[in-house]
Amino acid sequence: MATSFAAHLRALGVSSVLILTGPAVAVEATINVAVDHASVVRAPDNVATVIVGNPMIADATTQKNGVVVITGKTFGSTNVMLLDGAGAVLSETIVNVRRAPETTLVVQRGNTRESFSCTPRCDPLLTIGDEKEIFKDTANQIAQRGGLSTGKGVE
Repeated sequence: MATSFAAHLRALGVSSVLILTGPAVAVEATINVAVDHASVVRAPDNVATVIVGNPMIADATTQKNGVVVITGKTFGSTNVMLLDGAGAVLSETIVNVRRAPETTLVVQRGNTRESFSCTPRCDPLLTIGDEKEIFKDTANQIAQRGGLSTGKGVE
């Protein structure tokens, strides 16, 4: 028995659907980048604006030589759109930000998770999803170490 698309939506509790019309923009590429790593892509000519769908997941910056640097900030997926001066979309790229598996060790003890960067020695790694107190302690140590370089010292 065939069920209509509208019936499926009603079953899911969706009461209305917004259908967008207008020129379709094809996704030209997918880029996989690790958290705290960068990837370089070539930009089309005449890029005037860079839009990042979710800047908490990734960042994108343009360089004078037609290069866009995409940096992974946290786990997830977002898109990067490049527009010309008139606002026309020149390209759209999906950016998937993942863990760097070759250098990360995750230790799970019951419900407690802790991450380490092993390059080659294993040191604590500030990773979203780790146990709250471990995350907080690691973040505090990183902040204190950063304070030493600015003359603030250890508090």
